[in-house]
Amino acid sequence: MKTLTKAAIGLSAAGAAGAYVMIQKSRREMSVAQHRREVHGFVSSGYEAVRDAFAENFTRRDEVGAACCVYHQGEKVVDLWGGARKKATGEPWREDTMALVYSTTKGLSAMTLALAHSRGWLDYDALVCKYWPEFAQNGKEKITVRQLLAHQAGLFALDQPIDRSLVADLDRLANVLARQKPAWKPGTQQAYHAVTIGFYEGELLRRIDPQHRSLGQFFQDEIATPLGLEFYIRLPESIPEWRLAPLVDPSFARMLFGFPIRLAPSVWNPRSNIRRALEGSELAHDVQRIYPRNLEIPAGGGVGTARAIARAYTVFATGGKELGLRPETLQELTAPAIPPTQGFYDECMKAEVEFSLGFMKTNPGFPFGNPGSFGMPGAGGSLGFADPIAQIGYGYIPNLKGVSLSGDPRDVAIRKALYSATPVAE
Repeated sequence: MKTLTKAAIGLSAAGAAGAYVMIQKSRREMSVAQHRREVHGFVSSGYEAVRDAFAENFTRRDEVGAACCVYHQGEKVVDLWGGARKKATGEPWREDTMALVYSTTKGLSAMTLALAHSRGWLDYDALVCKYWPEFAQNGKEKITVRQLLAHQAGLFALDQPIDRSLVADLDRLANVLARQKPAWKPGTQQAYHAVTIGFYEGELLRRIDPQHRSLGQFFQDEIATPLGLEFYIRLPESIPEWRLAPLVDPSFARMLFGFPIRLAPSVWNPRSNIRRALEGSELAHDVQRIYPRNLEIPAGGGVGTARAIARAYTVFATGGKELGLRPETLQELTAPAIPPTQGFYDECMKAEVEFSLGFMKTNPGFPFGNPGSFGMPGAGGSLGFADPIAQIGYGYIPNLKGVSLSGDPRDVAIRKALYSATPVAE
């Protein structure tokens, strides 16, 4: 009898212990889930719908971690962040969390050339070889700066692998870029220069900058530091890993069925134009350190906050006084995109896209803001843009990668709420 009693007590104790462990585990999971849904920050009066849309992304659109910031008429009116910085642990996305934004980087890189234009160093309609004589070989002699920045030069891929050693050696990289042969007659067709455009921009800027700085260094010195931006095209060693949000891959099913039907076969074909154009994009990741330090990929390696992106674009949306931008430069940026002779159909993206001076323009396939708006989305769902008509600077960064090429549903929901907000609508 005593033995049975002891056994019963032991079983009861074990059961209680097991139940306690399960309860504690459930509490931890609930706590993590709660952190993933928490939204922090503020919105000004009249922008409450933007906060609601941002919050709904976590409950209805599978958001993991994200941040969104909006400036209107030079004033910050939305500054939100929430969810998990790191999905595996549930660590929260904090006010100063930064993430990789892929091609949204292109817009920040294009700002450096706009600044060069305002300083009289660059003429968008001049030949590239005017500034970079070695560029004038293998059929590139008549390519203009405007054509190059509009993805109309036929230089969307290189004739050799893009590795870290090549990217880190700017002189060697310049020689490789200069010898490339266009895939077709420049100015006749468009093909998204997913990675290469940043390298061409970087060398062009290095040639015209009196100090011959790299694009990332020029951005840091002339744009990020004066404006107080936490955005890096060359992430420094000083940034700790706990501030960086690792990106989360979408499910296989979402990748398989999420791309447009016309593009899907190219995505899975390693020899397609888009796959060739994306070679080198993997360098923006670092297995050991989340994102690499001291490496510049101006077309897709930028790391920063949504707040920084919105702040940069609001300067371009409100006259550019802080950076000394000339009205002539802003007129160029807001002007309609000029198509190649065969139209805006993009041979990499398999759809019509409008590019101008390093930016994407609002267009039927990816509408944002008002006519004249310019910016750049990034693979995965990030977006930054300037809307000079509404005087809006916008930035959105998620860590869960989406697959939409016409506007990520999470971002679209936020922008819909933003443009219906009374202060903007009026």
